[in-house]
Amino acid sequence: MLRIGAHMSVAGGVSNAVERAHLHGCEALQIFSKNASRWDAKPLDPADVTAFRTRLAETGITPAVSHASYLINLATTVDTLREQSIAAFLDELDRADALGLLGVVIHPGTCTAGDEDDGLRLIAEAIARAFRERPSGDALVLLEHTAGQGRTLGYRFEHLATIIAHLEGSSRVGICLDTCHLFASGYDIASATGYQQTFDAFDRTVGIERLKVFHGNDSKKPCGSRVDRHEHIGRGHLGESPFSRLLHDARFAGLPILLETEKTPASGRPGTIVVDPFDTQNLETLRRLRTEDVHG
Repeated sequence: MLRIGAHMSVAGGVSNAVERAHLHGCEALQIFSKNASRWDAKPLDPADVTAFRTRLAETGITPAVSHASYLINLATTVDTLREQSIAAFLDELDRADALGLLGVVIHPGTCTAGDEDDGLRLIAEAIARAFRERPSGDALVLLEHTAGQGRTLGYRFEHLATIIAHLEGSSRVGICLDTCHLFASGYDIASATGYQQTFDAFDRTVGIERLKVFHGNDSKKPCGSRVDRHEHIGRGHLGESPFSRLLHDARFAGLPILLETEKTPASGRPGTIVVDPFDTQNLETLRRLRTEDVHG
């Protein structure tokens, strides 16, 4: 069965994210290894890195991944932004390796000029450059399937397959599928038939073996809306059934499903390690679905 976890804050240090995950009973973890809305970042504190890795081992939380900065755009044709994006991407990979993470989840990119094929080629070229500059890196590049808003790429399985093909099938590339993004982009995983068709298509086009991570989010918007709005599990247009199917699907045994649902509005001192009621609610819903024998 899937390993249930969530995105946790690194406020107060990256090791605090492990403590928050452990407090909530998480089995897997996602973090930002730096501020996702800023280009510059402080270096990781060596003592905090050691504490992070030690606590992951002690708690048995695995895998752990990071999510790349939202500012990075590997599909841009603007030279300054492209160089800035690639430098930031390399920094994300370096941080992931230092922390011993499985990989870095990244949105493929957004077209700033040209057509989709041009954008996909630019994404692959940026990743290939990162691989050349970090030939011994262990962290995977985890391309995240997107909802398809605006000119973002990666909202079709064919996009992901094209990027991988440009990279000659590199084993350093994996895939992250987000349940909200799948649904919003037009893959109807809410129905039993649509669920089967979606993952059959993914297997044909990309390959199940490439799938390394799920993001578990319900959707505030209907199928095909191409609007990325996360909702609490079971409270959106997806409902509970597709999550039950995922949690009982033998093809995905051992993979993580990581919540990115809304956090409870902050209370108390910033950086404190406290139970988040919204996280508890969503994690308990997934755990309940995982223990049930019958799903819709």
